[in-house]
Amino acid sequence: MTKFFKTTQKTGIQRLDGYEKGCWIDLVNPSDDEVEDICMATGIPDEMIKAPLDEEERARMETDDGCTLFILDTPILVESDGEDSYSTIPMGIIYNDQCIVTISLRGNPVLRDFMSKRNKISTDRPVGFILSFMLENMKRFLFSLRQIDKKSNRIKEELHKSMKNEDLMRLLELQNSLVYFSTSLSSNLSVQSKAERMPTVRANEDYRDLFDDVMIETRQAIETCTVYRDILTVTMEAFSSIISNSANNVMRLLTIITVVIAIPTLVAGLWGMNMPVPFEGTGTWAFWLVMGVSFVLAGIATIVMVRYTSGTKIEHEKKKKQKHSRKK
Repeated sequence: MTKFFKTTQKTGIQRLDGYEKGCWIDLVNPSDDEVEDICMATGIPDEMIKAPLDEEERARMETDDGCTLFILDTPILVESDGEDSYSTIPMGIIYNDQCIVTISLRGNPVLRDFMSKRNKISTDRPVGFILSFMLENMKRFLFSLRQIDKKSNRIKEELHKSMKNEDLMRLLELQNSLVYFSTSLSSNLSVQSKAERMPTVRANEDYRDLFDDVMIETRQAIETCTVYRDILTVTMEAFSSIISNSANNVMRLLTIITVVIAIPTLVAGLWGMNMPVPFEGTGTWAFWLVMGVSFVLAGIATIVMVRYTSGTKIEHEKKKKQKHSRKK
């Protein structure tokens, strides 16, 4: 899809029916014919226009034949049957002395705000357009990070009530989203740092102020992402320890039950052999004597195993406290 826009002093940004010099061209998942038409009209190499259409394209900045390309990662919401997750896709901005071109595989919320006049831009000031996009893109990252934090808190509350595998998988998806964000924010930071060395930015005080705002928002987004990612990592480790501890408790209980049941079974097996055994033929009291002895042995084994497992647990806790006190 191809759209054309241009700003005027009276009405602001307006949509055009076709290409005009000094306009902004927005391409969303364009076809090969659309790319060819834009290349012929603007003089931009087709390699530059097709580069942001690769989902694995890294964030970078390059200049070729009078055209400057910025590729930045932008956050997107990935809808699924379960909990929605977040990822990033590349967004390309190209400008020359003819126009500004934006390219992406999906519609971008920041660009939609530009189109709806929520954020003022000027199509005849490409550097200001790019800096404005960088700033709003970082705000979009921060908004997405806040949504991830809200979702993770809601999932953690559900896990406290009932630990389900589905909730753990949803939490893992959010953790993966933060990993994508962290990588993309670091890549964007390196690209945005290059913009500071542009002569246009150095010579214009408004651009320098706008660039400072961009860097402040970027660092804040990186720090926020790092904090949320560390919190989720600790949370996942904590739930993993809880699950492991619960499994250990179940296995301990099953071991005690197995040993306790094995003692009467062993006694019954010995006295059930087809050969002479003690108390044979002495009457019914021998049966109750053997059964009583087996149950007494089972009770002793139960007490011993319970005390042993409890003592091991207490000893383990003492060792942990000693290690903690040594660190202090």
